[in-house]
Amino acid sequence: VRSALARGGPVVALESTIVAHGMPWPRNLEAAQAVEAIVREHGAEPATIGVVDGTPMVGLSPEELQVLARGGSDVPKCSTRELPLAVAR
Repeated sequence: VRSALARGGPVVALESTIVAHGMPWPRNLEAAQAVEAIVREHGAEPATIGVVDGTPMVGLSPEELQVLARGGSDVPKCSTRELPLAVAR
């Protein structure tokens, strides 16, 4: 994501809620990977957003995406209201 932004390339923000809460494992991970692949096929860089170990991340690694997918309902939902709590944990 950083290099795409540095060169002025297109970046598409993707929400991680559907990965953690929208579908059961492993379909949630497969869906997230498929959406990221579609974004890449169209010449943009996918930037899935989530909070990993208390750090807000823009552009999750494959490993981080899998952690969120496996976590399911144990992953707290995080809107702007809950973000300070998620980071403080």
